[in-house]
Amino acid sequence: MPHKKLEAWKKSIDFVTDIYCITKVFPKEELFGLAQQMRRSAVSIPSNIAEGCSRKNDTETVQFLYIATASTSELETQLIIANKVGYISDSEIEKLLTDIDEIKRILVGLIKSYKNKSKN
Repeated sequence: MPHKKLEAWKKSIDFVTDIYCITKVFPKEELFGLAQQMRRSAVSIPSNIAEGCSRKNDTETVQFLYIATASTSELETQLIIANKVGYISDSEIEKLLTDIDEIKRILVGLIKSYKNKSKN
């Protein structure tokens, strides 16, 4: 399936936009620290979905979906750190964590779907 049709890809693209907007107001000393790391983790999610969907077999696709899922966990950790140091408010992090959980759930479902398809 083309990656642009996948809900996980669409939602993760929107999420990247949110992360860029939020990190734009981080202190200047974080430009090459936490902000950059968060942006990289966020971009990794839709990028790995896209790369996985371009692979020739389901096993490779699933591997890239696992990497995208791992990036959601990495970003979740970075969001918690940003909140703890006061860069993200409690209301912002609540929404962001809800969004990232939804992306993660969709990815897990997609992985199961590909694995079931390859069993048949």
